[in-house]
Amino acid sequence: MARIVEFYHTQAGKCPVQDFLGTLEDKEAQKVLWIFRLIGRLDRVPITYLKKLVGTEEIWECRISTQRGIYRVFGFFVRGNKLILTHGYSKKTRRTDPREIRRAERYRQDYLDRHKE
Repeated sequence: MARIVEFYHTQAGKCPVQDFLGTLEDKEAQKVLWIFRLIGRLDRVPITYLKKLVGTEEIWECRISTQRGIYRVFGFFVRGNKLILTHGYSKKTRRTDPREIRRAERYRQDYLDRHKE
């Protein structure tokens, strides 16, 4: 079953994932987009690329490693197979930043409130 991968947009029309991609060098951005396409195509995505964050409101984490750093992009599923990616950041510690998780949860709630899926 293929997944649909989309980017979250705020009510004002901003797209945090696109903003994040704009901060990366071309090769890094290409790898991130390749991972997104992989997540969309594969029936079983390896945990190295996508995993649910324990103790969250259905927040998932896309993991991307490049030569320049480690990146995390958060998202959530709607209607079973639609992954909405909220935002990304450069991970500098072993632990996922709780502020980033809360941000993803706020974006998820905003999306659900506005889309009533």
